[in-house]
Amino acid sequence: MATLGFIGTGNMGGALARAACKSIPSDQVFLANRTAEKARALAEELDCRVADNEAIAESADFIFLGVKPQMMAELLADIGPVLAKRESRFILVTMAAGLTIARIQELAGGNYPVIRIMPNTPAAIGEGMILYACGVGVAKAEENVFLDAMTGAGRFSPLPEKLIDAGSAVSGCGPAFVDLFIEALADGGVACGLPRAAAQEYAAQMVLGSARLVLESGKHPGALKDAVCSPGGTTIQGVRTLEEAGFRGAVMDAVIAAYEKNFDLK
Repeated sequence: MATLGFIGTGNMGGALARAACKSIPSDQVFLANRTAEKARALAEELDCRVADNEAIAESADFIFLGVKPQMMAELLADIGPVLAKRESRFILVTMAAGLTIARIQELAGGNYPVIRIMPNTPAAIGEGMILYACGVGVAKAEENVFLDAMTGAGRFSPLPEKLIDAGSAVSGCGPAFVDLFIEALADGGVACGLPRAAAQEYAAQMVLGSARLVLESGKHPGALKDAVCSPGGTTIQGVRTLEEAGFRGAVMDAVIAAYEKNFDLK
């Protein structure tokens, strides 16, 4: 049974640790965080183990690097000597936006096997869309062990590394865009007289159901939109208003802006 060590238990690291504990024995999951109390609290919740960065670097089979891109160099400089001394096989798992597999290897000081993942916050409830790319040193059997261990996080999709940044601008940043949309829908409902809690519930469930309909029906979103827009009806007037406000162009611009920001992080 593989052991998983999470260095960094923030929003994403914590979400992935929760997912791991759904699929593998919790005593095979180790947590470390700059604020030790945060790691202890999550370990108590999940009934898994607390460690420190060096201990995870020394023994975990999969080492999740759950720190921000600007902190990665410092982290890998700290644990690099420990990794260099290891005789047992290990894989680094990075989720840092903008940092390539080659860059992680460079910062770590060795041609180590690396899996690069781009998760999103719905992974916390098992509904994530996680993009991943395996470095050349990762064997297919190891990829399968990783996927089996992390199945509780949601959907995994392999993607060529050159497309990871583009994919992340959609699935990784997208939850924030959707949250804005849900909030705006609820605000509109309140403006029309709905209680706040009801408006938020209606908006969130509507988005959830619409997303599932796209995935399960296989139909183009435009066709599903057309099915709601009756001639001379209310919905088409709402669509017209969104188009006049540049809704689709604004969403496209948001994705492109998020994608381009990756270049500042490299």
